Order: sequence, then C-alpha cells, then structure tokens
Amino acid sequence: MSEDPFLNPINPEKVAANPGLLPYAHTAGSAVIKPEDMGKTKGRSVTAMRQQTDRQMNQLYEQMETLAKQAKLLAERKEISERIYDAAMGFEPIINETYYLYEKENGTDLLSLVAPHEWGRSFKYSRFLAQVTLLADHTWDVIYNQENI
Repeated sequence: MSEDPFLNPINPEKVAANPGLLPYAHTAGSAVIKPEDMGKTKGRSVTAMRQQTDRQMNQLYEQMETLAKQAKLLAERKEISERIYDAAMGFEPIINETYYLYEKENGTDLLSLVAPHEWGRSFKYSRFLAQVTLLADHTWDVIYNQENI
C-alpha cells in the first residue's frame, strides 16, 4: 500500500491559527462581533460618574447646612443662657419650669417667676425680654421674646 500524503485543500494563507482570537467573525455562521465605540462608552461612563458624584456632593452639602444650623442654634442658646445666668435671681431655677426675664431701669437683667400679665399696675421694670424654660443640660430655651435678646 502506498500512502499518499494528505493534502489540505484549504489554502494555509487563508486559515487563522487561533480563530477564536480574531476581532471579527471567522465563519459565515459565527456570531456578529461589532467593535464598541469607545468614545460613546467613555462618554456614558463619565456622565454616570458625574451624576453620581454630584448627587453625593449635594447630600453632603445638605448635611453640612443642617450641622451649621444646629451649631448656630446651640451658640445662640449658649449666649442666652449666659445672659440669664448673669441676671439677678432670688431662687434656684428648676428644670422644665418656665421663667420670665426682665430688664431693670439700670440696664441689668432679672429672672422672675412672675409673668408680665401677672404684675398688673405694679410692673416695675423697664421691659419684658423673654419667657424661658430651663432645659436638662442647664441651658435655657427661649419660648417667647418680644425682641432678640
């Protein structure tokens, strides 16, 4: 028997060594491979990234505003509390009780148990400043004031 060497009828120059690594379909029945437009892909990614970071930055700004408001209110409460503790008082204030702050004729302040409407004609102070309540942390909450104290 004579063995003839096998002759491949396909031209070796037209055959890929690794057809699965080609950037395009290598047979008529292969899946269509379309290259991605990297400009569009990057553009969509950058847009999504900007939207997400902008949303997170807005959340942080809102949190900062809330904290700033809280700090301002606390500073105001501290100032009012210091003014009330500098005022004359003839009693020991009790937590969660309401008191009344008046200004005397000489410009000093007085903390009283008597409300402005309870004085009648015997009101002897130059003006009523505020109705206040002593809080548990020993700061004062202004319930009502006629003007900023």
